[in-house]
Amino acid sequence: MDNSTSLSEFLLLGLVDSFIARHFLFLLCLLIYILTLTGNLSVLSVIITDVRLQTPMYFFLSNLAVLDLASSTTTVPRLLSDFFREKKSISKTQCILQLFFFLTFISTETFLLAAMSFDRYTAICHPLHYTEIMQWKVCIQVLVAVWVVGILYSLLYTLSTLNLSFCGPNNIQNFFCDLRQLLELSCNSNFLNILLIFLFGGVLGLTAFLITFLPYIKILMTVLKIKTTEGRTKAFSTCTSHLTIVLIFYSTSAINYFHPNTSHFSPGRHVSLVYAVFVPVLNPLVYSLRNNDLNRGLHTYFKLLASW
Repeated sequence: MDNSTSLSEFLLLGLVDSFIARHFLFLLCLLIYILTLTGNLSVLSVIITDVRLQTPMYFFLSNLAVLDLASSTTTVPRLLSDFFREKKSISKTQCILQLFFFLTFISTETFLLAAMSFDRYTAICHPLHYTEIMQWKVCIQVLVAVWVVGILYSLLYTLSTLNLSFCGPNNIQNFFCDLRQLLELSCNSNFLNILLIFLFGGVLGLTAFLITFLPYIKILMTVLKIKTTEGRTKAFSTCTSHLTIVLIFYSTSAINYFHPNTSHFSPGRHVSLVYAVFVPVLNPLVYSLRNNDLNRGLHTYFKLLASW
């Protein structure tokens, strides 16, 4: 048998080896996962049931909640079970599938954040034409396009990993299968794959980045022209929540995928922990704290639940 294709499984090294640290992180990750499920499901339920929140802005926000639930569920349940496994092995097929789904949800979220930025730009800079531009038909078309691009983006990278040969070692320096770690384990020349990441990923990523951030220059100029304090506060509250999420998402993903591979700087699994576990729980928290309409909807929702 050719040794270059003999590996059929990988070993996930997880987060820590210490017994005390392992139990502490298990409880922390379990709590965060429960909060992720509770927070995002609550946001989703409120938006679906509250007619006041059935607008394009909250339509996109509900889809962000779905993506956070999906991306978190792709990695965290496996992480929790691996805390108490002696051998954290994962088959090559399971690894590739986990990579595909995780990249799909993360890539789709990248383009969804861009769509949400355009929605905020239209609402604040062109309020009189907002309902005309952001019709439900347009919103659905944008959402379908976002998912299609996200899936194709993920599929391209996943298919590229299927052509890789793994000769050993098979230790993945992470708690889930991510693209960078698989490339590092490959015994093929990674030049073309790395070039693919930086060229194709860079072009699409930069496009999404520009679509997301450039409208905020115009938004800021428009908000500063609003004469009433109440009007400025309301405009800033919806924009700052979205911008906060965007900054957290882009900063952690950039460090995760584009950090230099040196012995002096290797954040690896620690950045992945923030990226895959903490970020999905922050989104509903940031929006509920900064958005008054959603905050009121959540209060009403939890009062109804308590009355049952």
